[in-house]
Amino acid sequence: MRIVLGVGGGIAAYKVASLLRLFTEAGHKVTVIPTEAATRFVGIATWEALSGNPVSNSVFDDVEKVNHVRLGHEADLIVVAPATADLLAKAATGQAGDLLTNTLLMAHGPVLFAPAMHTEMWQHAATQANVETLRSRGVTVLEPASGRLTGADSGPGRLPEPEAIFAAAMALAEAAAGGEEKALPAAHTSLAGRIVTISAGGTREALDPVRFLGNRSSGKQGAALAAAALAAGATVRFLAAHMDVQPPAGVELVRVESALDLREAALKAAVDSDVVIMAAAVADFRPAEVSDTKIKKVDGEDAPLVRLVRNPDILHELVERRNAQGSQQLIVGFAAETGDAQGDVLEHATAKLKRKGCDLLVVNQVGIGRVFGQDDNSVVILSGHGAEPQSAAGSKADVAAAVVDRVGAELTRVFPAL
Repeated sequence: MRIVLGVGGGIAAYKVASLLRLFTEAGHKVTVIPTEAATRFVGIATWEALSGNPVSNSVFDDVEKVNHVRLGHEADLIVVAPATADLLAKAATGQAGDLLTNTLLMAHGPVLFAPAMHTEMWQHAATQANVETLRSRGVTVLEPASGRLTGADSGPGRLPEPEAIFAAAMALAEAAAGGEEKALPAAHTSLAGRIVTISAGGTREALDPVRFLGNRSSGKQGAALAAAALAAGATVRFLAAHMDVQPPAGVELVRVESALDLREAALKAAVDSDVVIMAAAVADFRPAEVSDTKIKKVDGEDAPLVRLVRNPDILHELVERRNAQGSQQLIVGFAAETGDAQGDVLEHATAKLKRKGCDLLVVNQVGIGRVFGQDDNSVVILSGHGAEPQSAAGSKADVAAAVVDRVGAELTRVFPAL
């Protein structure tokens, strides 16, 4: 694969040398284009040595090759790291003052920006507007990592680790190639520019400062959904309860603990979302009282009784609010079911779909050693609009791709004006 690696003028440029090594060791041909400011942090000789290719940032070098046009045309993928506030602004406004910005304007393949800057710069309204502009055009802009910055400050603004950028870049390239080879353009085009909120993982309901009521959800399916939506061009807000896996790079991450935390985050995130996918395993009940101190065993006393109260039905509340506002928002629920004497999995799921009122309900049969924590899944997608049930099985990435593809089709079919 032919990769253009743009390097911005930030202190994090030194980390990009490791990213370059990851690309070249994976067998990709990499052309590095540092900005003039970037060469103040890492010299051209370093980039040439690590890439094995000549490096320039001027449109006047090798003029006969017309590099300012050719490089963008030929690149299968363009990655910019660190993407400074200045670079994001230039890309969003279409400036072409050097070789890198010219190449970005000529890009024919996917483009990924990995931002790095001070927290206030990242959170500034101008930067956020530029990021939104780029994402609306189908460009992938990762969320910066949080942590220690150049000085004593900490916060969001750190360059994601090279391994995370590499994984996001490979997923983006694979999705772009797969759209041609696997006939999945519907999802890719229909989610471009969309805002998709996805919840994942299992909520934990505190009993005391040490113990909680929880469930077996690993968050793997929700993480796969987020990755599939990102690859389809969406801006993804990811509401993460307890998870055994890391959220994919590039999501707008919100951490939650309990069902009440998730309710607050979901109602806020859904306000301007085009799609809401509630894949989290939300506890139906929580302890009525939470002890401020650890509950201890006392000799001669019975075990304490735990009284439970119902948690709010977040999915139903989202549907009711959507309906009351008359908005064209697609809402997808997940149902982890087990059969019992009252009915089988699909009978329970069909009844749940009717109660919840969502547009799609993704159903799977759960149990010990099945679905939760596993790498594979098998689901049935039920429609609230009368369409035939759809089955999907395979890895959780395969299932996520099927769900995202169906979401894209539903947006086009049911909400054509969205």
